[in-house]
Amino acid sequence: MTFGATTAAASPLGNARRDDVEMTSSAAAAKYIADGCLVDGPLGRVGLELEAHCFDPADPSRRPSWSEISNVVDWLGPLPNRSAVTVEPGGAVELSGPPADGIVAAIDAMAADQAVLGSAFADSGLGLVALGADPLRPPMRVNPGLRYRAMEEFFGASHSGAAGAAMMTSTASIQVNLDAGPQSGWAARVRLAHALGPTMIAIAANSPMIGGEFSGWKSTRQRVWGQMDSARCGPILGVSADDPGTDWARYALKAPVMMVLDPDPSAVTDYVPFTDWVDGRVLLGGRRPTVADLNYHLTTLFPPVRPRRWLEIRYLDSAPGELWPAIVFTLVALLDDPVAADLAAEAVEPVATAWDIAARVGLGDRRLHTAANRCLAIAAQRVPAELTDAMQRLIVSVEAGRCPADDFSDRVIAHGIAPTVAQLAQGKS
Repeated sequence: MTFGATTAAASPLGNARRDDVEMTSSAAAAKYIADGCLVDGPLGRVGLELEAHCFDPADPSRRPSWSEISNVVDWLGPLPNRSAVTVEPGGAVELSGPPADGIVAAIDAMAADQAVLGSAFADSGLGLVALGADPLRPPMRVNPGLRYRAMEEFFGASHSGAAGAAMMTSTASIQVNLDAGPQSGWAARVRLAHALGPTMIAIAANSPMIGGEFSGWKSTRQRVWGQMDSARCGPILGVSADDPGTDWARYALKAPVMMVLDPDPSAVTDYVPFTDWVDGRVLLGGRRPTVADLNYHLTTLFPPVRPRRWLEIRYLDSAPGELWPAIVFTLVALLDDPVAADLAAEAVEPVATAWDIAARVGLGDRRLHTAANRCLAIAAQRVPAELTDAMQRLIVSVEAGRCPADDFSDRVIAHGIAPTVAQLAQGKS
């Protein structure tokens, strides 16, 4: 992820890590997780990760093959601002930017790399479409990676098999990575990152369709995630939410093991909480886990806010280029500006747990509409000149109770789903 290379050296675990050390108790595992989940330091750096679905404009119902997509990525070479390019299981393309000093620098760098990436795909006859869920094609994995094959097997053996397949191959998001900040403020910061979730989901919702049909939800991507096992994908906050490290450790130990490295990823098709493995009640691969196994387990957990020494905020739908800069600026301003954070916490308190309502009706809910307008007003007071136009477009849309899903739905109703997707894949807004 975007902060990895920069923050790893600052981890309190530092050189004490030994990946081959066997862990023999859940207490030791809990301490390891809690001690390493966040890094004490100043605020300010921002990393962005943007995903977009890959389509063939000439045949939007066709899913481009792994070789078609990887050929573009391989030919591309380094991007101007060093964003990494990866391909998701269903062929969605992700840009992961390195951490930048402040949100404006992060937006500028990402937008420039996104333009180069889009041009490369267009030159190959393909297009990238920023929607939270694939509106047209059924779930299908094209990335042959062994990790994704094991994930597919794990989900296929679980009660959330259909949701797991859709999550892997039919959803796309914007991820915002932020410094954890000073340790004294961790609890309030993590609480606010969660509390902002429903309001920001309502603002950014951009996935009203999946599999060729309207789902009845503004954010079908969030609905899909909500259908997943809450032990792996639900919010991490505990009862008091006063100790993020303890909350994360408890969450991670209760979560079922998805796969074991032996040495390639192998799916665990029985429900085995990590705590059962580390305490020896169940032996996977004939052994207890090592530190490396625990680290890998943590990468298979997907809560909406994930501590990885920094904060990964994972609940935003992929959004069009004219709106995503204002959306991510709003989120970062409300978290990183201390005065804005206090005001935002008050604004979103009535809807802090309304995840499903936000995904289903978005700004059609009166309380979410009120919270969204208040949050945008707070952020607008802090917006730099270069983002004024984007912020104004977002404000006008939210004041009217509209989100990107409404704009996409209107186009589909007017022109049909395949023509609309084809136009978007050709960059026609």
